[in-house]
Amino acid sequence: MTRIDGHVLTGRPQEAVTRCTAFAALFDPTTFRHIERLGVGPGWRCWEVGATSTSVVSWLAKRVGPTGLVLATATDTAPLRPAARPPVQVRAHDVAVDAPPPEAFDFVHARLVLTHVPDPEQALRSMVRALRPGGRLLIEEADQALQAHACPDEYGPEQELANRLRKGVRTLLAERGTDLAYGRMLPRLLRTAGMRHVEADAYFPLVSPTSAALESATVEQLRADLVAARLATHDDIERHLAHVAERSVDPASAPLVSAWARKV
Repeated sequence: MTRIDGHVLTGRPQEAVTRCTAFAALFDPTTFRHIERLGVGPGWRCWEVGATSTSVVSWLAKRVGPTGLVLATATDTAPLRPAARPPVQVRAHDVAVDAPPPEAFDFVHARLVLTHVPDPEQALRSMVRALRPGGRLLIEEADQALQAHACPDEYGPEQELANRLRKGVRTLLAERGTDLAYGRMLPRLLRTAGMRHVEADAYFPLVSPTSAALESATVEQLRADLVAARLATHDDIERHLAHVAERSVDPASAPLVSAWARKV
């Protein structure tokens, strides 16, 4: 099972690695900007929830320094082991079912996690419980319904094909129970969970070589699913991948909604 914009579909590991790298390249700058804004610094105790790579974990470790703590948790900790040295601790943990870690944290962050778990509200409550009074929470999720197209400027057949394939991906996600509009719900969910001083914004990568790499890996990953569901043909997919490689289309990525708040 692998994530597509934070959602789960079956697929091949090589494309999963490509997507993970692309997500980090696309969204790390936005995540880091928010973490800096929230004041994370030396001595802070941080929990990185559902981490799939070391980029945010290692960056946080530099921010908190030797007197701080960065707890990185995931159901699969293998990708995190290279970062497992002070102040980083790596621990197997399923935020959807396990009790929160016993530590009281100054900062908790989860990116593309809540739409991956069967009970996102329970996972969110677990993160809130883990915060000390005054602690900060940063949640980031994709919202494909905010901008549904691969090519918002659909001016030719290549763009039309890209948008048709993106619609197919969205259909597959919806059939598997994914809420494609989850990102915009984050401010309300944070308030419902008892958080205060809620703010949010969205980052929308419109044209980027990294978005193109992500698009190619995603479509290749879902080739069999798209064809089996009669949402595309192999010829459609081959033509689209060629268009992306030739840069005759510039596929956009789904907006990433970032919401942050403080525990009273």
